[in-house]
This record gives sequence, C-alpha cells and structure tokens, in this order.
Amino acid sequence: MQSSIDSEIQSRVSAFAAELVAIVRASALEVVQEALGDAVTPRAVRGGAKLSLAPKAAASRGKGAKRDPQAIEALTNQLGAFIKKNPGQRIEQIGKELGIPTKELALPVKKLLAGKRISTKGQKRATTYFGR
Repeated sequence: MQSSIDSEIQSRVSAFAAELVAIVRASALEVVQEALGDAVTPRAVRGGAKLSLAPKAAASRGKGAKRDPQAIEALTNQLGAFIKKNPGQRIEQIGKELGIPTKELALPVKKLLAGKRISTKGQKRATTYFGR
C-alpha cells in the first residue's frame, strides 16, 4: 500500500517538475526572441522538447565562423539573468535548463566574468556561478 502511494507521489512530482521546466524554457525563449526579434523560432514549447537555440545557430554558420555579436550579447544577458535568479549552479546545469550546449556558453561566461557581473566558486567542472 505504501509503495503505491510513494509511486503516485513521485509521478506527480515528476510531472510538476517537467511542467515547470517547460515554463522556464518558454520564458527564456521569449527573452531571447525579444532581444533578437523574430529571428528565433521555437521547435516546440510543450511536451518537454528542447528549445536549443544555439545548435541551430552553430549549424547555420560554418566550422570556425564567428557568431553574430548581437546574438552573443543577447545570450550573455540571458545567461547573466539566469545566473542571478539561480545562483550556485554548474555550467552543465545552466546549459541543460536553458537548452543550450555548454560549448556555446563559454564566451558569454567569459564576458560576464570580465564585466564582473558574475562570480565563481570552485574549479574546473565543479565551478559554480553566482550573480552580483
């Protein structure tokens, strides 16, 4: 009896968490769309589909080609806002929440650190980020 209650609770918590992630992703996408105009179109907002914006951009530019400075600035601002609202997360966690590969976040993180908009604690993959 207890095990069925536990599984029902776990099921409802998982469903709630999935819905929350979808809402956060949709909100992040809106921020990016406002910053970039209508250049970014979501593949899917519901159903837990990833809204990865960066892979499309990476695929559209050739290997070794530079990203658009406005896109980098928008991503930097989005990342800064996310870190400020969610302090203490690692880059892998941040990338997963935003639906952006960590490789695409390297330059925006460097810009935020250079501008002293964020701070870090830890080293290498254990580095956590905090807003200022």
